[in-house]
Amino acid sequence: MLSWLMLFMAGCTRSDERAAIPNKDRNVLHLFNWNNYISTETIRRFEKSCDCRLSQDYYSDNEEMLAKLAAGASGYDLIVPTSNAMDTLIRQGALKPLDKSLLPNLKNIDPSYLDTPFDPGNKYSVPYAYTISLLGFNQEKIKELGLPTDTWAIIFEPRYLEKIKGRVTVLDSQRELMAAALKYLGYSINDADEKHWKEAADLIVRAKPYWAAFSNTSYIKELATGNLWVAHGYSNDMFQAALDAKKTGRSFTIGYSTPNEGAVLALDSMVLHRSGKSPDLAHQFVNFMLEGKNSADLTNLLGSGNPNTEAMQYVQPEIAANKAIFPSRESLARLEMLRDLDRKQRRLLSRLWTEIKLR
Repeated sequence: MLSWLMLFMAGCTRSDERAAIPNKDRNVLHLFNWNNYISTETIRRFEKSCDCRLSQDYYSDNEEMLAKLAAGASGYDLIVPTSNAMDTLIRQGALKPLDKSLLPNLKNIDPSYLDTPFDPGNKYSVPYAYTISLLGFNQEKIKELGLPTDTWAIIFEPRYLEKIKGRVTVLDSQRELMAAALKYLGYSINDADEKHWKEAADLIVRAKPYWAAFSNTSYIKELATGNLWVAHGYSNDMFQAALDAKKTGRSFTIGYSTPNEGAVLALDSMVLHRSGKSPDLAHQFVNFMLEGKNSADLTNLLGSGNPNTEAMQYVQPEIAANKAIFPSRESLARLEMLRDLDRKQRRLLSRLWTEIKLR
């Protein structure tokens, strides 16, 4: 009886809070989210379950989200930041602690994705989905050229790059590209040694003449149409490129793999922003998204990794079997989450990045 009452209360706004909320905002959940990061069917099910409305604003990366909040954007009940942005939000005091008594479905999360360095004990965050930064490639062309697909060497070593010059792109991201270079050199992606950063920058500069571009989005289309043969990018983007190539009947297939040296795992989590007016409704949404079927919808839509064990029975078998999306325990041990940088580190990285782009 008590648990039923708690769940009922999670769908309602407390009377004292309701009086302070304008009529137009009552029973409206305001979500600040990545674009296309929840299916329309999932939204419809949630709105029906709570007799409410979900309103979304979007951002394209964590830096944009943080900048908008810093500029005064407010009124968001929930945000879905990545691990390194979580560091910033927690340090700024921008989040409300979770009431875990309203989240019985939290038990569905794989413990491997809980108690993270950025939020010990999950005081603020509930894992939502994850992506892995890896290599996407034209399987037939790379096999023909005899190139490896299990190492960052393919985007950094001239002996490989000379065979694919102008047909390879890397992410236009300071942290992501430096992370790949650091991993290839045998360091942690969060290594803060200035000497190691310079080694990584030199490695990038040496490889840069062979690359077609620094790209965060266009590589999806370019891989799918055959213009690119190799791309450094995100696992869910590679999933989309492979799907697009198949749907359009291309004569090649797009594969993707996680380099043996290791890579970045970006864990996105649901958090309550301090400016939100409907914390109970926010908790109801989080608990709803922790249900297996609702969580699986995202993986089936985008090919995103999923930390929800109950979701796996609803994930399409070909996606569930993809080791680049759902890595083995051995592979998972080689993945790391990016940590936030301090001011001095940001200045150094910005200077190195400027030098990389200019050389």
